[in-house]
Amino acid sequence: MKQALLFAAGLGSRLRPLTSQTPKPLLCAGGKPLIVWHLEKLAAAGIEEVLINTSHLAEQFEPALGDGRRWGLRIRYLHEGPQPLETGGGMRNALPWLGKAPFLAIAADIWSDIDYASIRMPDAALAHLLMVANPDWHPQGDFQLLDGWVQWPGHEPRLTFSSIGLYRRAFIETHAEGCFKLLPLYQAAAAQGRLSGQQHHGRWHNIGTREQLQALDQALGVTGT
Repeated sequence: MKQALLFAAGLGSRLRPLTSQTPKPLLCAGGKPLIVWHLEKLAAAGIEEVLINTSHLAEQFEPALGDGRRWGLRIRYLHEGPQPLETGGGMRNALPWLGKAPFLAIAADIWSDIDYASIRMPDAALAHLLMVANPDWHPQGDFQLLDGWVQWPGHEPRLTFSSIGLYRRAFIETHAEGCFKLLPLYQAAAAQGRLSGQQHHGRWHNIGTREQLQALDQALGVTGT
């Protein structure tokens, strides 16, 4: 596992007016941009190359982050054009630059204390999802996790997908290019018994609103990590 894909192309509509001038992954919490927290953790986990897909205010990323050498990384920017390709389209667009080994894919607008090096995928799985307890704003959850495998259709209790996953090329390489979400691919892989997962019991924050950004900023200011 030497490569990672950071999803950074979203519009961040619910965070306007903050995201009218700044892309959401470059908004700060705890004294640094959200995406920098990921870059630091990826470098610590032994990742060597990070692909960052961009769309909204794409021109701001490279001046802010450079080529990655300050973290011991190589950064490649993949501009999707004026309209984001969604998670599936973004991953499929990145495939020509991804090698044969499994790769991490992470939403740049979340924060967690997970050690990325601790994520392990069974040989039989096409993808491996990191799950968390359901937050207040998503009480129904997404998938059932049973004995290390994601179930679809599953039963309650369900857990919430953290937007952190480990993937093999075969998970997506036969899908046509374009704009599409990953959810149908998760459902198909789970139905085939080829979608594994693990629950993270540590800290995790989704940054979708100004209140969530402020809560994370305050939490990081108190703990320092």
